[in-house]
Amino acid sequence: MPRLLRSPAAWIALLACVLALAGLGLRGIWDPDEGRYTNVALNMLDSGDWLNPHRNHEVGHWTKPPLTYWAIASSVGVLGHTPFAARLPSALAYLLVVGLAWRTARRVAPGGERIAALAYATMLLPFAASQLITTDPFLAACQALAMHGFVEARFGDRAQARRWLALMWGAFGLAFLTKGPPALLPLLAILGFDLLRGDRERHRLFDIVGLGVFVLLALPWYLAVVHDNPGLLRYFIGDEVYNRIATDEFGRHGEWYGWLQVYAPTLLLGTMPWTAVLWRWARGLPADLRRWRHREGRQADPAGLLLALWVLLPLLVFCLARSRLPLYLLPLFLPLSLLVARQWLAEGRRLPHWGWIAGWAALLLGLKFVAATMDTSKDAAAWARAIRDRVPGEIYEVNAIDDLPRYGLHLELGVEVERLSLAPMRDAPRFNPAYDEDLARELAEREPNVVWHTPLKHLPAVRERVEALGYRIELLGAPYRDRAIFRIVPAAPR
Repeated sequence: MPRLLRSPAAWIALLACVLALAGLGLRGIWDPDEGRYTNVALNMLDSGDWLNPHRNHEVGHWTKPPLTYWAIASSVGVLGHTPFAARLPSALAYLLVVGLAWRTARRVAPGGERIAALAYATMLLPFAASQLITTDPFLAACQALAMHGFVEARFGDRAQARRWLALMWGAFGLAFLTKGPPALLPLLAILGFDLLRGDRERHRLFDIVGLGVFVLLALPWYLAVVHDNPGLLRYFIGDEVYNRIATDEFGRHGEWYGWLQVYAPTLLLGTMPWTAVLWRWARGLPADLRRWRHREGRQADPAGLLLALWVLLPLLVFCLARSRLPLYLLPLFLPLSLLVARQWLAEGRRLPHWGWIAGWAALLLGLKFVAATMDTSKDAAAWARAIRDRVPGEIYEVNAIDDLPRYGLHLELGVEVERLSLAPMRDAPRFNPAYDEDLARELAEREPNVVWHTPLKHLPAVRERVEALGYRIELLGAPYRDRAIFRIVPAAPR
């Protein structure tokens, strides 16, 4: 056997690649999240406008900055319009964090590089996120790169600190292009660590070179779109920052106990099969906190202090904010994997048996293949087959009337997708309205080869409104998923 294949590092890298890439394209695009992100990316490709995200040719989509859309659009543009190409950037982001876990462990858990990389590669939440099209894998990768730069600047060669801090700020700039202000949460740990350590000989964190790199990467897109879209800055600050932190407008477990409902299961299940190791670290945390109250304790274990701050301070913010979702915690799984490595070393344990690792990996791959065979209304590929069975000819657009838009059909069918209201739209917000248009305005455009769907319970009202506008409904086959699929054609003259 070649020497490379006898290396544990090579086997861990191979395992991570198999987990990330095997069966990546077996499952169709799932709505709403995968469909929404893919749809915006495809609109960039179709229109050539990579500056302004759009959910269709008429309505912008401003809930996230563009880095995720750029990554998806680039992958699809090179590899083709397939679910594999759309998901590949998420899988590559996961693999990048696996590599950064190894490299960062060299500084904060020397000798635990293999365990750190293996832990991140096999934890349930990072693995699951690598198979989804969302912003979170990209955010986790950018923040991991930023924190790696900080770790090298503080624990590595001091002569290279300025370069590493420039890398940190550059990675934070990319993170800011991925998710805006929440991307800077690790700065809480960085500032807390520097404050508690109090080492005045270290290179300054807020260096003009590093800040310049951040500004050059993070701000030009914001400045351009805010200049071109009056009122957009107020929307970013009000809806996308303040409302997500201080209100339950988005209905994401905003109750006072919502953090416990969401984040406790995420941490307990998402860290499997390493949960017990982290539990042993958590049991020793109170003693560590008492020790770190004194300067001598902080000087004796700076790596443990940094990792604890890296996990606990962002977690506290996530718990206080009233918009809570499991994937928000994904960036914390890198420091958690590093804590696994430190705890593993402290207990004097050896690398887990490869048979046990292979069994767990097989279970993860099995979950992936089960998801690919699930019969779910989220699957845009199944929707595409149902529509093709009913409409063998050309399709230009698929419109949802008072229904969830199937944005995944943009990739699966190559069509535009819109969400329409049955009633006339009044006082709709300029940015990210709930509907793209109302039915009357859409019909006035007289676009050809349009397919429509609506819940069966809405069909009588839709039919009545369509006939009042001088059209009629032609049903296309049997209902699908309790939805009527139909065309709208001009009414026959009386």
